[in-house]
Amino acid sequence: MSPGLFDPLKLKSIELQNRIVVSPMCQYSAKDGCAGDWHTMHIGQFAVSNPGLIFMEGTAVEARGRISKGDLCLYTDEQEAAVKRIIAFVREHSQTRIGVQLFHSGRKGSQVSPCEKSRAPELGETLLPEDGGWPGCAPSPLRFDENYPCPREATHEDLRRIKNAFVESATRAARAGFDTIEIHYAHGYLLHSFLSSVSNQRSDSYGGSLENRMRFPLDVFEAVRAIWPESRPLGARISGTDHGLEDNAWTLDDAANFAQALKTRGCDYLDVSSGFLSPNQKIEGYGPGFQVNLAARIREETNLPIFTVGVVVAPKQADEIIRTGQADAVALARGMVYDPRWPWHAAHELGATAHYPPQYERTFTHHFPETFAEMNKQTR
Repeated sequence: MSPGLFDPLKLKSIELQNRIVVSPMCQYSAKDGCAGDWHTMHIGQFAVSNPGLIFMEGTAVEARGRISKGDLCLYTDEQEAAVKRIIAFVREHSQTRIGVQLFHSGRKGSQVSPCEKSRAPELGETLLPEDGGWPGCAPSPLRFDENYPCPREATHEDLRRIKNAFVESATRAARAGFDTIEIHYAHGYLLHSFLSSVSNQRSDSYGGSLENRMRFPLDVFEAVRAIWPESRPLGARISGTDHGLEDNAWTLDDAANFAQALKTRGCDYLDVSSGFLSPNQKIEGYGPGFQVNLAARIREETNLPIFTVGVVVAPKQADEIIRTGQADAVALARGMVYDPRWPWHAAHELGATAHYPPQYERTFTHHFPETFAEMNKQTR
């Protein structure tokens, strides 16, 4: 019988208790790159609901790799100690596994965060130098859009520094106790921008052909794989398509080739997303599960465990994705924010067992979930 949403999933030496993954969600609430009480609450609310795996938000590997001043980071002792505290909380109160997504913003950095703009709508999009902004670098000196600063072309010395920054952050992640790392190769950030010819117009060994455009992203993966504990899984979030940009500059065929290259270098799973390389993208068919076909193709090509993400909202929908072999796990972001108890509700709907901390045990006595559902129907 095919596995379902509440069957375990083995990744190297770790086992996910189910196939529900909480996607990384930037909170723009760190102070000097350090996680605080907000992050404990944010991750903790999901942890007590016991999904299989929770990712900490996109975490910058150097100060110049942040999106905003509020980004979570992992390149100092203080930042390492802060995430270690959250990992300890999850371990104590949940059976959930916890991972971190490492990234570099590239040409999408030095931005005013959504949190700052909500408090001061008069602020612009970009952080100016006098307000603490920083210069960005990218494969080529091309803006993300007119509201973003023009990055300088990354030198070979920049690439060495950034690769080493990924290695240092991964070393800190291992020491802090994360179960897994996901390297971010999607959504228009630095490593994705090397892969696509829309943003990479270099003429050296890091630009031009697909092989050349994959060179630096694969160098980063190899360097992290070399120091990440062999027993722990190392994964990647990749883009399945650029959504029609400039004659399909990054296609599903390209993504399949890149996925195979990651697999040969020791990648243990892939998280398949798409888009956000440029505001000129043309997403067709946006709706529930609109990226599942991308995940299914990558799964067929690589035979790796594959996570799918993107408007997965209903338990039966998620279960069907798993049972039909389109993906091995489903990743939720907005759905989990809207309903942090989504794993409990999915378990009740699908006839599985919900796991909860002993502090909440009384909520589940006397068939309360069934009683609540029935009362809810009667009051509509």
